[in-house]
This record gives sequence, structure tokens and C-alpha cells, in this order.
Amino acid sequence: MQRSEIPGHSEPIPDASSAAAILEVARAFVGARRAAAPLAAFPGALPADLATAYAVQDAALGLWQDRIVGWKVGLIPPPTQAALGAVRLTGPIFHRGLIESSAGPVNLTAIPGGFAAIEAELLLAARADAPQRKTQWTMAEAAEFAGDWHFGMEFAASPLATINELGATAVISDFGNNSGLVVGPRLDGAPVADPDQLSFEAKIDGRPVGAASAASLPGGPLEALRFVLGHLAERGRPLRAGQWVSTGAITGVHQIFPGQHGSVELLGRGRIDVRVRAAVAAGAYFG
Repeated sequence: MQRSEIPGHSEPIPDASSAAAILEVARAFVGARRAAAPLAAFPGALPADLATAYAVQDAALGLWQDRIVGWKVGLIPPPTQAALGAVRLTGPIFHRGLIESSAGPVNLTAIPGGFAAIEAELLLAARADAPQRKTQWTMAEAAEFAGDWHFGMEFAASPLATINELGATAVISDFGNNSGLVVGPRLDGAPVADPDQLSFEAKIDGRPVGAASAASLPGGPLEALRFVLGHLAERGRPLRAGQWVSTGAITGVHQIFPGQHGSVELLGRGRIDVRVRAAVAAGAYFG
């Protein structure tokens, strides 16, 4: 069996035709994002396992012309966790998609006919470069590695409208279904020490669509950090000082469409307001 490689992926692909198929899927997603054009269906064979899905993601990273400034973490739907052998997944956050929140609404853009959602999140900035080969982390080690904590919003968006319906391997294939991160106020102290006290609310066009505390994240935000530290080391992409980690959707994944306004609020700590517009070609996808 011939072994082949794809750009940006550290492990050889067993079959050259598989490598070509993986690269073709990556090109389709990257091309659709650049053209701000929706995809009618998954562009090729849906990856059957996480290794193939991350191979697609790595190939797309080799094609995308922007630097990684962080990583989003999401939950794999519980019914498929055992079959896929994982609880969480991850995807890159790019420089052009990183936005500091402001007093007024933040402008975001979504591909008409694709998918877009807002998510209330706890974010952290890495304190230092993670060791390149350290793939096993304890919760205590992860806590020591965390820098400042912030309240924020993930903008989850893709040219594929059915991306979440297709499951984790589809999500991973398209940059983890991430299209931006809005960084809100810094949180004093150690906010993850008492997650029940951190209450979040999300609204779209002024209508409440979700409410929960940070305790709703299975394992908590530190477990998300522990996971991503080991996961990225296994992929040869260890977390770097200053990179962001978005630890998971607290109130849920709230679909939003061009023309709508959304907000996420950490009660008593701050609110982020956004308005979503239709994306156009030539790199305007990230607003």
C-alpha cells in the first residue's frame, strides 16, 4: 500500500488516493470560505474517524493564509463519543477572526445559505509555550498553565448549513466550525473555582435563547484546557504563549442569520453585542 502525505499533516496517509480525497475536501471548504459561497453538501466522503477529520483540518491549515491565534474546544455529541473515542474536538481560531469587544455591536459576517451561531464562552490566554512532546496533563498542571481568563463569544460558522447535523467529523473538517472569537472583559481572580456563580444568557434579536452557568460544561473549562494541551501536542502543534483557548459553549449553540443581532451576557460582568451581515468574497468572511 502506497503511503503519501498532505500539507500540514504530520502523519503519513496510508493510501495516496485517500490523501488526494482528503486534500480535495480541504480545498472545497477553503474555497467556499474564500468565495463566501455555501456548500450544498459535504464535499466528498464524510470522514469515518477523527484521524481522517483532523487530516482534512491540517490540510486546510496548509492552504489557509492566516496565522493561528488560538483554538476552540467543543463537545462531541454524547451518542457518538464512544464510537469516535473522544469527548471533545478542536479547531483553529485565526488572527483575522479575533475581535476585541467594544461598547457598540461587533460586526460579524456569515455566508448566506451556510451555518452561523453564537456561543457564550469562557476564554483563557496561555501563560507560556506548552512543552512540545507533553501529551498527558493533569488538571493541576493545566490550571498552572492558564493565564488570564476572559468572558467571550465564539462565532461558529461554516459554508455548510448541515455541518452540525453531520456530526463531529464534519465539524472538525471545516476548522472546527469556527469563524471568529470575540474577546470580552478580563475576569478577576480564578473564575473557574466556582463555576456555579458564573451565569450566562444569550439572546437573538432581544429574545432569550439560552441561559446556564459555567457549571454546565461537562468537566468544566479546565478540563477543556487539559484536553487541548494534550491534543495539540499529539498533532505537533503545541499551544503557544498568548494563544487563546475557547473552552466550550455554555448556554448552547444558537443559530443566527444575516440581518440579525445577537448578544451574550455574563450576568454582572459584561455583555457582548453583535450584528451579523451577509459575507462577500475576497476574505470578508471574518467581518
